[in-house]
Formats: sequence, C-alpha cells, structure tokens
Amino acid sequence: MFVAEILKTKGNAVYSITADVTVAQACQALDAKRVGALVVQNGDAVVGVFSERDVVKAVAADGPNALARPVQDYMTAKVIFTQPRESLSVVMSRMTDRRIRHLPVLDGETLVGVVSIGDLVKRQIEEHAREAESLKTYIAAG
Repeated sequence: MFVAEILKTKGNAVYSITADVTVAQACQALDAKRVGALVVQNGDAVVGVFSERDVVKAVAADGPNALARPVQDYMTAKVIFTQPRESLSVVMSRMTDRRIRHLPVLDGETLVGVVSIGDLVKRQIEEHAREAESLKTYIAAG
C-alpha cells in the first residue's frame, strides 16, 4: 500500500497559507477547513507547516500576543515530506519516530497532497478488516 492510494481516496486538496498570515488568521483557517495543519507556502515552494501543536507552542511562549504575530514566527520550518510511491509502513514509521502528524506529499518538486497519521491509521484498519473478513470466508469454506 502506497501514499498515492490514500490520496486517491482522500483527494489531493492542500490547504495553505503564507508565512505572513497571523496566528489568529491561521487558527480561523484551521477551524474553517476542519484540518489539523496548514502548509505554509511562498509561491509554489513549501516553507513550513503550521499545526495545532504550533498554536499551543505559540500561546505557551507568548500568551495571547502570539495571535497577532505571523505564523513564520512559530511554524515548523524544517518540513519532512513523503512521496506518492512510499509505502505506508515507511511513512508511518517516519511519522512515529519524529512525532509528526501531517506530511506534505511531493511528486518531484510538486506538492500533490497532505497525509495525516489519521489517514494512515484509517487505511491500516480498513486493510486489517478486509484481511479478517477474507480469513473468515476461507475458514468457513474449508
């Protein structure tokens, strides 16, 4: 199973902002889009990821004043990516090891989607359910 298969089901919508957007505006976008992270872009280039976790760090560091500051002050600037042809087990290991919940997906230099740990877990649960059903059918037929 590959990342590309998740994007086929989930779609490849990417919600992004620019680095100069305020934390308050980013929080509104997170809420409106019902997502846990936004890709921060400068044109087509990915320059960061701004997640719910970054909001918590911002408020913990600077209190309510953080809401008026730009996301570039708090975003995760060292972005870890995945590729459409990477296996889910490799991606899940990377996310677990680095404690990352959202990964932008690059096909070459082009941003083609975002996957979350929730997407991976959901797919893995579906796969296990299919395998269990196949085993039940096999045993019942035997």
